[in-house]
Amino acid sequence: EKSSCISPWGATTTKVVCPCSFTDVMSEQLAKQLDDESHYFPDFSNVSAALDAGEERETDSDLMLAQMLQMQFDKEFDTQLRTEEKKFNGDSKLSISFENYRMVHPYEASCSSEDEVDWQDSCDDPYKADKPTTTPRRGFTGKGKNITTKHDEVVCGRKNTARMDNFAPEINVGDGLGMDLKLSNQVYNSLKQHCYAEQRRSARLHEKKEHSTAEQAVDPRTRLLMYKMVNAGILENINGCISTGKESVVFHANGGSMEKNAVPDECVLKVFKTTLNEFKNRDKYIKDDYRFIDRFSKLNPRTIIRLWAEKEMHNLARMKKAGIPCPEVVVLKKHILVMSFIGKDHVPAPKLKEAMLGSEDMKRAYYQVVHMMQQLYQECNLVHADLSEYNMLWHEGKVWLIDVSQSIEPNHPHSHEFLFRDCRNVATFFQKGGVSEAMNMYELFNVVSGLQLSGDSEAEFLAQIEALEKMNEDHVQRRGKKMYTFSDGGPPLLHDEDD
Repeated sequence: EKSSCISPWGATTTKVVCPCSFTDVMSEQLAKQLDDESHYFPDFSNVSAALDAGEERETDSDLMLAQMLQMQFDKEFDTQLRTEEKKFNGDSKLSISFENYRMVHPYEASCSSEDEVDWQDSCDDPYKADKPTTTPRRGFTGKGKNITTKHDEVVCGRKNTARMDNFAPEINVGDGLGMDLKLSNQVYNSLKQHCYAEQRRSARLHEKKEHSTAEQAVDPRTRLLMYKMVNAGILENINGCISTGKESVVFHANGGSMEKNAVPDECVLKVFKTTLNEFKNRDKYIKDDYRFIDRFSKLNPRTIIRLWAEKEMHNLARMKKAGIPCPEVVVLKKHILVMSFIGKDHVPAPKLKEAMLGSEDMKRAYYQVVHMMQQLYQECNLVHADLSEYNMLWHEGKVWLIDVSQSIEPNHPHSHEFLFRDCRNVATFFQKGGVSEAMNMYELFNVVSGLQLSGDSEAEFLAQIEALEKMNEDHVQRRGKKMYTFSDGGPPLLHDEDD
């Protein structure tokens, strides 16, 4: 008997059905043979190879045809997925992978590198060094005379070697774990203390580098501001550090150009230090200054530094308006103040302390300093508050005043104390310099301030000054604190949007 079988996946086949008896049908051996034939499938391990080679095979197996069609579909899907991935990423340096969306098949799982287990991540590492054996938790091993306690020298040495694996990652312990190395308690404790000390030192250095302006160096924020000035064309280049002090670091630079203001050929960048460790008492110069009293905040050091730089800019503007020789401010950016350079050809002008002056030049310098102190007090309404031979430069035959960030107004509660200190420094320097016409500190104070105080000793003179300041402070409190506004004009301030 013949029966026709039409397969939707292949050619029409004709199967010959042989007649059999009822006994054969009920035979268990025949049933087992038919069952084996129904569960038999050909080996499809080479389906992918046949598909990639483009071979056309005729088969009557529905499973093999379905697998071949599915693999063809998956191959087209993966090709389309790679095209979309390339289009999505474009020329970007950061690319997004679509590999997780690929169709992974059973025949690929055996050779896929994603499913392989790295022996370094497995617990059974064939190359991992064996840790030295230590005593169990009970504290001893053995019995009787062969007992070994946890205090045994060999056991303690091996245990200390095993503990080295717990050191910080940045501490290189070497290959001691792979050897039968025995460290005594003294050596291990020394290594552990050294490890802790190195961690603390590294943390301190990192914090100091990132958050403070150290001597002859700048932090990353300050360096970025300096780069922005160069990129904006305000400065052509920054050459190097020419001076360091308790409050700032000064760099020499070549001037560039600005739209509104002219930039000198040689400039200096005064970078105020962003740490208060070396000048902790700077707040007393600004917290009682009525120009900044509403903006002062002791809880924000960076804000104080910006106010400090802004204060020097306004003080220099007042001095320049009065005709006092001083640096000319170009621009202010946060805690960086760009000014004209007092000197020539990258060589800064010498300080009055270091200048080799003759008797005539010294006498001329003295009268000029006295006149500038009077101008500061009477015309600029300022007291230098840190005037000495170290803050005066000798250039082109005259004295130039610098470092006026701490300068205050006469209505400051301690202004006359600072003025007396300035007079003492100036009088002492010029008297030692051989200027016979130099007045003493008491006479100089009265000449500059216009007061008529007298005293036989410094303590008595200071007592009168303190009484005068107390009287002025009470008068100000009764009438209300006068708020001074800036009318100095001055250079522009670069804001964040001007970057």
